[in-house]
Amino acid sequence: MASFSSSSAPTILRLFLLLLYLVFAPLHTVAGSIAHDVVYPNFTASYLHFVDNSGVFLSSSAFSAGFHNPGGQSSRFYLSVIHAPSSTVVWTANPAAPVPPSANLVLAPAGLTLSLPDGSLAWSTPRLAAPVVALQLLSSGEFRLLDAANASLWSSFDHPTDTLLPSQLLPASASLSSAVSDDDPSPGNYRFVITPGDAILQWTSISQNYWSLSTDVRFTKDSNLEVGYMAVNATGLYLLAGDRQTTVFRMISPPPHSSAPDELRVAKLDPNGRFRILSFDTDFVAPSNDCDLPSVCGSLGLCFPFANDSTCRCPASFGASLAGGCSPADGSILANSSCPDEDNSGSVSYISLGSQIDYFGTKFSTPITAGASMSACSDLCSRNCSCLGFFYNNSSKSCYILAHQIGSLFIADNGSGDTSTAGYIKTLSQPLQPPSSGSRSSARLLVVLLPTTATALLVISICLICHAMRRRNKRQTTAEISDAEAGKENEIAIPGLPTKYTYAELEAATDNFQTRIGSGGFGSVYKGQLHDKSLVAVKKINAVSVQGRREFCTEIAVIGNIRHVNLVRLRGFCAQGQMRLLVYEYMNRFSLDRALFGHSRVLEWRERLQIAVGAARGLAYLHTGCEHKIIHCDVKPENILLHDHNQVKIADFGLAKLMSPEQSGLFTTMRGTRGYLAPEWLTNSAITDKADVYSFGMVLLEIVRGRKNRKEQLWTEPSGSCGPSTPETYFPMVALEMHGRGTYEDLADPRLEGRANGQELERVVKVALCCLHQEPALRPSMTKVAAMLEGTMLVPHPRLESLDFLRSYGRRFGDPNARRGCGTNSASAGGGSSASTLLSYVPSQEVSGPR
Repeated sequence: MASFSSSSAPTILRLFLLLLYLVFAPLHTVAGSIAHDVVYPNFTASYLHFVDNSGVFLSSSAFSAGFHNPGGQSSRFYLSVIHAPSSTVVWTANPAAPVPPSANLVLAPAGLTLSLPDGSLAWSTPRLAAPVVALQLLSSGEFRLLDAANASLWSSFDHPTDTLLPSQLLPASASLSSAVSDDDPSPGNYRFVITPGDAILQWTSISQNYWSLSTDVRFTKDSNLEVGYMAVNATGLYLLAGDRQTTVFRMISPPPHSSAPDELRVAKLDPNGRFRILSFDTDFVAPSNDCDLPSVCGSLGLCFPFANDSTCRCPASFGASLAGGCSPADGSILANSSCPDEDNSGSVSYISLGSQIDYFGTKFSTPITAGASMSACSDLCSRNCSCLGFFYNNSSKSCYILAHQIGSLFIADNGSGDTSTAGYIKTLSQPLQPPSSGSRSSARLLVVLLPTTATALLVISICLICHAMRRRNKRQTTAEISDAEAGKENEIAIPGLPTKYTYAELEAATDNFQTRIGSGGFGSVYKGQLHDKSLVAVKKINAVSVQGRREFCTEIAVIGNIRHVNLVRLRGFCAQGQMRLLVYEYMNRFSLDRALFGHSRVLEWRERLQIAVGAARGLAYLHTGCEHKIIHCDVKPENILLHDHNQVKIADFGLAKLMSPEQSGLFTTMRGTRGYLAPEWLTNSAITDKADVYSFGMVLLEIVRGRKNRKEQLWTEPSGSCGPSTPETYFPMVALEMHGRGTYEDLADPRLEGRANGQELERVVKVALCCLHQEPALRPSMTKVAAMLEGTMLVPHPRLESLDFLRSYGRRFGDPNARRGCGTNSASAGGGSSASTLLSYVPSQEVSGPR
């Protein structure tokens, strides 16, 4: 539904109205039951705020959004999107956290929150990339937050529950979760999962598959491409490739039961574990036209039918009202239905609505008079203190009084109304008599408004002065740290850049870079807090290792537009003079190496497996989900970050491109961290995404064992000569040996004390060994790695002949004399050129430290 067009009031009047809105907007709440398709910040609602207990605050076409209590429960409410004709819930925000009817829903620039009466948070949208300017419910059933550019900041389509709607795509590795029952939407026991090669039904309690789409004879396979998405529409169900166009699998549904060609079909996972494609068939609806509804456009809003929808605007001589609906553009005061003691007929006037505008009530009410003139009709309304306006039909001489409340208007034509009907809205002008109670009320209102307005103007003036002083300080700081390149800063206009910060802003956010939480080859990372109180991690890149400003911003635009649940989001950057800083979302559990190798609590097996799956999904997205493939080049536990609620995210992706060409050349064969480097890095071979797969295989083994794959304990005699040492075994070689014996339980972290699932442990070790194949072509893609770890794809047997180099490397690693260059081995080793020989002499220190 379109928003009302603004009136052509003078600039000063508009500024005055805006000022009043800013002062009083925080007081705005929803007190009625009239819903629209969009609401704005400072919107507050709860189930108890709706006078008819419908709980609906947004509606669009066939869908509505509001508070829903399945089964009529009095204490368990959910924020839901509902298919209105069938009263079917298609999405729920808080399925596992029901709230009481007094819970508050608040839309603020920071996002949407659902809070309990005591103020504690029940549900909220995540941190957003930009301030929210609107919450919208589309006719497709999509519930989304918009920024100032009308772009989506967050969408319910990205967080499906148990239902997939038309126009919604379910990506690979995503899933639908069943509800416990029709009256309990909390996650149940079943999942419908999209994998790169199939779609499966899974019993979640034991991760057991019990149906796959590819084995169902009702589906036709059209392509061998990997599955990227699933879609459903009126014609059937489709598994699509990554281009969203090519069909991989399809199942054509029978013709619609009704005569409607656009019958709504959805895919739904039932509480009993059955996956259904069903329709919400509506055979009858009344009224059939949106514009026949009493308040579809608010009070005095003019409704225009448009196909299956409608749009709203204000009549001529009216403008959009801050309170909703429309009001006179000339500032006249609309009459109200309360009756004062004295007669005020002398102060009444009327605004014409123009021709061809009608009111829904005239079709169902009896005229107050018939055969009377229009002036007589006007007099009747003027003498009736409850009358708010009237409609007069010139053909029948009928007079219709609008009393107590006015709803929406509509365009009258031969099909929907009589064009001879004219409408007039009653307004009140200032009376020419001694001050009455009404004028005294106006005076009291003026006494309240003037100080409020003056206070607001004073606050705005102070803010403007502070802003000017801040800009002056910013220019001074910029002058101190900028170089000749700074003069070209404003010339750079690259679309897609994330938020740009000044160096002074980040210096203040990090308290002068006081709290360092990590460091590495690209620079150090500091904890900070932005003006909106959100925590961030600020990476201060070494100045000698960065490109020019334009090249830097170009790469940042690419990285900043990468969004995935398993990738750390880049929130902003600074490219001021020689300074290069990146602002990331803050991960409060830090990196995997701290959790895995530190002295904190032992990571349980289930959590380790979730971390492995999440990291694999993140890398798979970098390799296949982005517009341009991104090779991470430095996959290691330090770059796998953890957050509350088992969030796992890959960090530092795309940073290799930010180095200068000179430094990049120095790292041609050394980019990454030794101990995780693929053999091709050391043989000058072509580097592909399979190098990341190898590194991830090393990480998987460390997740299994709970320690570094290689950990040397050496000591030398005081003279520096070679002496005895206590060598550590090379764990990848041990894993290969245990795989040959089939004794996977011995590989698990002993701190788990046997709490690792045997089948899952075997699966993870096999996947890790497949990732470590010496030939890149034999390694699986990260998409397949993720599917194998999830258990939705069979794990092939590792190719032992392509893993022999691990034994060679392990033997040399376990020989302290060979590693320290003692005896004859030192001389002979220098001439080796094979991959295994090169690997044997890679030292244990890392190219880049933990980040």
